[in-house]
Amino acid sequence: MEQLKHECGVVLIRLLKPLDFYQQKYSTWMFGLNKLYLMMEKQRNRGQEAAGLAVLKMRAAPGREFFFRERAQGTGAIAEIFRAVSQQIRASQEHERTDATKAEVDVAFAGEIYMGHLRYSTTGRSGLSYVHPFMRRSNFRSRSLCICGNFNLTNVDEIFQSVTESGQHPREYADTYLLLEQMGYQLDCEIDRLCCLHEREGLSGRLLFERIEDCVNIEHVLKESSASWDGGYCICGMTGSGESFALRDPWGIRPAFYYADEELVVVASERPVIQTALRLDTHAIKELNPGEAIWVNKKGKVRLSQVNMPQAVAPCSFERIYFSRGNDADIYQERKKLGILLADRIARACNYDFAHTVFSFIPNTAEVAYIGMIERLREISPHGLRAEKVVSKDIKLRTFITEGSSRNDLAAHVYDVTYGIVKERQDTLVVIDDSIVRGTTLKQSIIQILGTLRPRKIIIVSSSPQVRYPDYYGIDMSRMGEFVAFRAAIELLKEHGGTKLIDDVYHKCRAQQHLPKEEIVNYVKAIYEPFTDKEISKKIAELVTPEDADFSVEIIYQNLEGLHQACPKHTGDWYFTGNYPTPGGNRLINQSFLNWYEGRDKTSID
Repeated sequence: MEQLKHECGVVLIRLLKPLDFYQQKYSTWMFGLNKLYLMMEKQRNRGQEAAGLAVLKMRAAPGREFFFRERAQGTGAIAEIFRAVSQQIRASQEHERTDATKAEVDVAFAGEIYMGHLRYSTTGRSGLSYVHPFMRRSNFRSRSLCICGNFNLTNVDEIFQSVTESGQHPREYADTYLLLEQMGYQLDCEIDRLCCLHEREGLSGRLLFERIEDCVNIEHVLKESSASWDGGYCICGMTGSGESFALRDPWGIRPAFYYADEELVVVASERPVIQTALRLDTHAIKELNPGEAIWVNKKGKVRLSQVNMPQAVAPCSFERIYFSRGNDADIYQERKKLGILLADRIARACNYDFAHTVFSFIPNTAEVAYIGMIERLREISPHGLRAEKVVSKDIKLRTFITEGSSRNDLAAHVYDVTYGIVKERQDTLVVIDDSIVRGTTLKQSIIQILGTLRPRKIIIVSSSPQVRYPDYYGIDMSRMGEFVAFRAAIELLKEHGGTKLIDDVYHKCRAQQHLPKEEIVNYVKAIYEPFTDKEISKKIAELVTPEDADFSVEIIYQNLEGLHQACPKHTGDWYFTGNYPTPGGNRLINQSFLNWYEGRDKTSID
């Protein structure tokens, strides 16, 4: 219902055979490039602001480029970058592009390592210079580095300080750029170490650096670089000499899946993407463990390595509820379970009057939860249900309308309804969604358009619990005032004479503002403690009900027990509980509450 900008999508493909092998087996040396395109398209749900790709040509001759990159912005970015790649390939001589052995040496984007990235901005920064992959170029292939990632770090200030204290002068303050320079510094240190080691053996010049390229310890580079990172991440990268890698955060917040055989190694943000592209069984694809890396050296040797020890492991539950594609075998069952677990409460809310209740969902990510809900309701009501498609997405609101009332009027028509299936003033209309975060779309669009059907009552169901706290690990929801649950709790406190509690929380947050992040406590939890989930849900219903509504509105949220029952392996629930898995999360929630209290928290409008 409410479009959240969230994580990003990554793809890493390392071909383990010469391009001629793929030419003979798959009738094209562009096998890797084609798979990259397919896997990026299959992950477009993870980022539609921009896209980028990079390719390493390991057999490039001196005087020829070995790193190739294309980036573009906008919803058509994937098509745009692959069009540009295709044009550069066609610009080569026909005998070069039709011969895999010649292409491997002479044709642009004919390489052995491919990286792709889909971007949603979580920092508010835009422009081509912020689009992944990021590159650090050098005439020494072993010192050249290219990275992309699905991540958000909470301690960019500390990383910036670390980079500057190493003697570097960062030219930008972007998190990806700082990670690139931090890793580049450690890579330089590793190259310098090997240089000293092999110079003592009498090697110099080209022979020296060829030996270095064969001996680079990328695991050490990753370990030294990532030791200070606080946040969720899956970082993919490659060096100019042919080392490639993917590293997952030690809390397991961001997902990373991989597949390896004798022909290739693939890493992606979602499992079904690899399954579809390579036509594999679910069990053939593995998930990187928290803190684990997969890397392939120049010679094609594949290794798994525990770079960082697992911390308080908390894989993101929002991945399961909303962000990842629902065609993953496990996610599909989990989303069904979320709907099943809500059914009994829904039945009670409509007084088991199934003859006068219409059930539907808000497309499209809630559809699987809807299937589970209907499955369970049919067990409760064996005489049949009125399950219908009541709501459909009609148009996308154009952002050039900036004047408030005009924008709100258009927002009310983003969705359309099916007429003639709800009996006016007689039926209850139940609509399930995957999450209710800000409540603005609910009030300005969904409830108003549902109200045109003139139901007796509208019940909005969220398959996730109340989102009460900002996320700092990749999802675009960072301001306290954005959350309808928070606004509801504040309203309840004001109604019950609890403004002193709000002030007390502010002073506690203020007092710890300059403490080390490891010592900061999430005092914002106290805002919610005086009230039950049901009381907050009731207040949310009041806040999102249009003033002129002539029907009642009820909101039912999934509870935490249901969330963990449905998604037992994904315990990351900080959006709902405030239990941040890293110290940086507590530091940022502390600052977020201060910003809200002091009037510096400007909320966005969907």
